[in-house]
This record gives sequence, structure tokens and C-alpha cells, in this order.
Amino acid sequence: QVQLVESGGGSVQAGGSLRLSCAASGAIATTVCMAWFRQTPDNKRERVAALYTGTNTTYYAASVKGRFTASHDYAKNTLNLQMNSLKPEDTSMYYCAAHPHNCLFDRFDYWGQGIQVTVSS
Repeated sequence: QVQLVESGGGSVQAGGSLRLSCAASGAIATTVCMAWFRQTPDNKRERVAALYTGTNTTYYAASVKGRFTASHDYAKNTLNLQMNSLKPEDTSMYYCAAHPHNCLFDRFDYWGQGIQVTVSS
């Protein structure tokens, strides 16, 4: 019943910026952890950013810290990811995910279909 839909991906030159959005439909919980994941070249899952809506606390992977910023738009029930200073290694399929609690657990109940981000050199 809960659906997450990503948008805003595409192609950009190295050093450029993209803004991803994840629109949530259907009730999840009063407060949730929402996160962005991406697939690594060896097919592993990397959590690049997460946000706990109860406090707007954010978490970032070391590889993107200082370049990516997660935010939550309560009016639109949307999780955004501003990606600046993009590098070719940021190229991946990005997935939005949500868990009906805080961000301290490696467990996500809801997933989007994914959106492609391509960064060229």
C-alpha cells in the first residue's frame, strides 16, 4: 500500500549537480527513517544518506559527506537528495527506502523502483 517513487535522475558532467526526490504515498508511520541507497559495482548496497523525520537528523556515508544533502519536505511528503560536486564514481542506480522507526537499524520495509544517475568525466 505504501509506495515510493523516485524522480530527478539523469546524466551530468563531473562536478555538476543533481537533485533526487522520493515521493511517498500511503501512510507509513508518524515518524520514519527515509534513506537513499545506491548499488556498488560489485552489486553491494550502500546507504549514501538517511534522515529521521522525528528530529530531521541526517546520516551520510563517508564517500558523499560534504557533497550530498538530504532533506524532507513535509508538505509534499517527499525526501530530497541534493547531490553536488558529482564524481564518475557516483554513477549508480539510486533507490529510496523507508523504515517505520529511527535510522539505527539496517532494515527497510519500503523501497522505490530506483532511478539512474550517470556522471561522466
